[in-house]
Amino acid sequence: MTVHPSLQPYADAWTHSIEAISELVQPLVEGEWNRATPCPGWSVRDIVSHIIGMECEMLGDPRPIHSLPRDLYHVRSDFARYMEMQVDVRRHHTGPEMTAELEYTLIRRARRLRNENRSPDTLIRAPLGAEQSLELAYRMRAFDVWCHEQDLRTALGVPGNLDSPGAYVARDNFLAVLPKVVAKDAGAPPNTAVVFDIHGPVEFLRTVRVDAAGRGTVDGAPSLGPAVTIATDWETYVRLACGRVRPAAVADRVKVEGDEELAAAILASFAVTP
Repeated sequence: MTVHPSLQPYADAWTHSIEAISELVQPLVEGEWNRATPCPGWSVRDIVSHIIGMECEMLGDPRPIHSLPRDLYHVRSDFARYMEMQVDVRRHHTGPEMTAELEYTLIRRARRLRNENRSPDTLIRAPLGAEQSLELAYRMRAFDVWCHEQDLRTALGVPGNLDSPGAYVARDNFLAVLPKVVAKDAGAPPNTAVVFDIHGPVEFLRTVRVDAAGRGTVDGAPSLGPAVTIATDWETYVRLACGRVRPAAVADRVKVEGDEELAAAILASFAVTP
C-alpha cells in the first residue's frame, strides 16, 4: 500500500469499521432497515445512507440535487442540513439497493486507498464548501464510521468492537476537545484541574488543567486535589461524547467526586459531535 505512514492508522481503522458495517447490514430484512438508532432522527438505513454519501464525497462525486422536507425535527443547522441531503435522497431505497450501493462505494474507496500517494497536508473538499487536509479527512472518516458502527450495533443488538482500531481514533478525537469542553463550554474557573478516569475496553486517566488565563490543556499526569473527578466506563463516555444519551439517563454509570455544579456543567457540554 502506498499510503503515507501518518495516514495508515486511519486507513486501517476505517477499513476495520467499514467492513464490520458491511457485515452487519448484509443480512438485514426490509423492516430492520427502519429501526431507530441512538443517532437522533436516523434509522439504520439513514446511517448507511450517510456513510455512502460521505464516502462518495471523499471520492469527489458531485452532491445530489435534492430538496429537503421542512418537517425534519432533528435538522437544526446548516451543517445538519448539509449532512441530511445524502440521507434523505436515499430514504425510499430498498435494502438490496442500499447494500449494493454500499458495496460498490466501498470497492471504489478501497481502490483509492490502495493507490493513495498524496501528501497528508494536501487540501481537499470538506463539508459546506470548506477545505481540510487529507490527514484530517482520513481521521474524521475513521472516527465517523466507528461511531456509526456503534450506532448500528446498538440498534441491531450486536455489541462489539469497542476496542477496535477506530475506538482509539475516537478516544484521541474526544481527548483533543476535552480542554475546550472543560475550560470554555463548562466555564471551569482558572487554576482548576478536572480528572477523567475511564475504564473498560479502552482505559485512560487524563487531567484537564485550566491555567490562570482560563486556557485548558490535557495531560496524563494525575492531579493532587482536583476540583472534580469524573469516572465512568468507555461505552458510556462514548455515548455521552457523541450526544447519544443525556447525562441524567446514565447517572448511575457516572461517578462524580468534588464540585457537583462544575461536574454537571461539564457533562451538559460533553456532546462534541455535531
